[in-house]
Amino acid sequence: MIRTAFVFLAFVIGTKVHAQLVPPARPDGFVYPPGRRVDPDTILIEAFFDPVCPDSRDAWSPLKQALKHYGSRVALLLHLLPLPYHDHAYVSSRALHIVNALNANATFSLLEGFFEDQALFYNAQTQLLTRPEIMEKIVKLGTTTLGNSYQHVLKSGFNDTISDRATRVSFKYSASRGVYGTPTFYVNGFVLPDAGSPLDFGGWKKVLDPLVQPHKVQMQDDIITSL
Repeated sequence: MIRTAFVFLAFVIGTKVHAQLVPPARPDGFVYPPGRRVDPDTILIEAFFDPVCPDSRDAWSPLKQALKHYGSRVALLLHLLPLPYHDHAYVSSRALHIVNALNANATFSLLEGFFEDQALFYNAQTQLLTRPEIMEKIVKLGTTTLGNSYQHVLKSGFNDTISDRATRVSFKYSASRGVYGTPTFYVNGFVLPDAGSPLDFGGWKKVLDPLVQPHKVQMQDDIITSL
């Protein structure tokens, strides 16, 4: 029922997004590995994650393994979709935008911090906490994960509108792509089936091997032709 309601919500928001959303100054998403150049030959995975979603957490390790396995042939663009039925998904996503604005290398470290201590932010465990108390827990997590220098960064970031606006853009961008659950994956612009379910390393090999092999064959042909 919740999923059905969110599909309807995403449809309504998505319809309005196409009509009203002014494009942001820069494309949405965090590139992994940070600084990776995405050129026309790069196989691009787009992942839509919620930092307090258990399925997003379970999907990260095999995805990271696949990215390491394929090296420079594959890159990741991670989009945040804070789901409305995860009470603290929005403020958690804001924290990632705050950190990313300062240091893209720290973004995925904080994401992994959320995944490791995700239970701290589940609905049942936090039902008696106020929003400022939740934000303080996130600042503490960020400081523990990234170092004391990030305490002020996170606190001040929660007090401005920049991270709020960036998180809204991420949500609206996801809706504009028709994404309503996490994790959802696109490869070179095409959505993979079974949205909302993790994909293991074997599953990634089934998807990516056929895309990588033709490139290798073409490179070999080019070498032979040049001889």
